[in-house]
Amino acid sequence: MELRTILVEPKSEENIGAVARVIKNFGCSGFYLVNPPDIGVKAMSVASHAYDVLKACEIVGSIEEAIENSVIVAGTTSKHGISANKHIRMPFFSPRQLKEKVEGIGACKNGTLSILFGREDTGLKNEELMLCDIVVCIPTSLAYPVMNLSHAVAVVLYELSEVRTTSTSGPQQKLANVADKERLFVHLKTFLDEIGYREQKKEKTLLMLRRILGRAELTGREVRTLRGILRKAEWKIGDVRS
Repeated sequence: MELRTILVEPKSEENIGAVARVIKNFGCSGFYLVNPPDIGVKAMSVASHAYDVLKACEIVGSIEEAIENSVIVAGTTSKHGISANKHIRMPFFSPRQLKEKVEGIGACKNGTLSILFGREDTGLKNEELMLCDIVVCIPTSLAYPVMNLSHAVAVVLYELSEVRTTSTSGPQQKLANVADKERLFVHLKTFLDEIGYREQKKEKTLLMLRRILGRAELTGREVRTLRGILRKAEWKIGDVRS
């Protein structure tokens, strides 16, 4: 399993250097930065002997680029819910529960698990959390739940650094990647439009479906089957209307 650490629009180059150091501490390698500040001497100084990790980081312009080809995308937050027009509660995992889930997915052995960490001041936005299959929240004191960025990365990578994927007999099916699942979610949205689903409930319903299907560990074949069912329903609805 490849573990990809992604910082979304980090504000401080010192924090970028500190995260590079944490990544090397726990024997990881994949490091992506979404729209970071200029990386200079301060970041290199803090990274210390993890300069190679810092130098090898991938700089991209969007989360979609950063999570490309991932089979599981986990977003981190210090809150147990997010607020859009209405408050939407989301199931969340502790880092240890995420580790246990990943260990039980034999199909993830050769896939990529991407972990998103948000901005130091505002974290991940609601729409960014909606791109994630799983939401991770580190159990902290309610008096001060927001952790320093590099400390939060350290806690999560500590738990995941010794993940041992369960071996199973026979061939393992590959989990669906981000692009496969995104096509399914777009299809679901179109289907809700076609059946006249109530507009005020659509956003919440789509988020719930994304969470359910994100935790379901779908394979590529299962995604295609679900889309086939949707297409059959669409054809049937067209026949009835005609």
